[in-house]
Amino acid sequence: MPLAELADIERLLVCPRCRSTLTTQPGGLSCTAPDCPCHAPSAFPLAARWPVLVDFEHSVVDREETVASTARTDAGECASAGLADRLPAALRPFWKPPNRVAAHNIDLLLRRLPGPAPTLLVVGGATVGNGVGAVYRDPRVQVIGFDIVASPVTQFIADAHRIPLRTASVDAVLTQAVLEHVLDPPQVVAEIHRVLKDDGLVYSETPFLQQVHAGAHDFTRYTASGHRYLFRRFEQLAAGPVAGPGTQLLWSADHLTRGLTRSALAGRAVRGLMCWLRALDRLVPPDFAEDDACALYFLGRKSEREMTAGEITAYYGGAQRAGRSGRSVTGAPPRDAP
Repeated sequence: MPLAELADIERLLVCPRCRSTLTTQPGGLSCTAPDCPCHAPSAFPLAARWPVLVDFEHSVVDREETVASTARTDAGECASAGLADRLPAALRPFWKPPNRVAAHNIDLLLRRLPGPAPTLLVVGGATVGNGVGAVYRDPRVQVIGFDIVASPVTQFIADAHRIPLRTASVDAVLTQAVLEHVLDPPQVVAEIHRVLKDDGLVYSETPFLQQVHAGAHDFTRYTASGHRYLFRRFEQLAAGPVAGPGTQLLWSADHLTRGLTRSALAGRAVRGLMCWLRALDRLVPPDFAEDDACALYFLGRKSEREMTAGEITAYYGGAQRAGRSGRSVTGAPPRDAP
């Protein structure tokens, strides 16, 4: 796994408040700018082996809980595995099938990465996402991962609203099922744009029609057009549904059952019995799937040109376009750039 060592990326780390360089202090790090509030000794504590590079004054992340949870992680008390990880190997694909869309797009991203040793940043990288494992297996890619919780595949803890990396310091950014969990997605995308080098690449997956997950830390959903406009300072290379109406219906059946029975276990049981609904995604043409997607992806390249409001209304490619007959005529694949 080509996960970078913390020592290898220290030169890239900056203060999340003012973006000045950092200096090591006993028990943590601090900003080198004398007029920065983070200049105080150990403003950024070192929790076990993970630097906590969070501007707590401007974050929902709690300092004490973060340090405490990091200590538990270092002691081996990692978050409990999800249901799919606890199932027998033969049953896991039925509950959580491999994300082939992500795998295909990650392959495209890796093939477009420049040079012999590109750097890829994983925003919200506490776990290796479904379908993106190739990023960690490619021997030439140096992976930097961070999240608001510590894990074996992160080098530091940070808030994505203020990424503590130098401007134009990475070749690519991966963010999968993260933007719905941040308070200000445009600010996070602006930070992604900032840390990318010229012509750097971004891959994002974000839910559209999904019920609340992660409780109090779930804030936002995006249509295909909304997701595209979120990345309006990027040239689109590819975009489309990750999963379609069949998968969305499966989520709804699960959560309807939970509501009727007041039981998450009952909802999971229904999800298991109705897993065949996912297969219906293959029968839905892409333009209809765009209007009813469970989740959407965007693969793009950093650009200094910003998409206009007029262009985003023309961008819509769903089944409700003017002149549509109500059924797909072309069956066109997701929109890809030439």
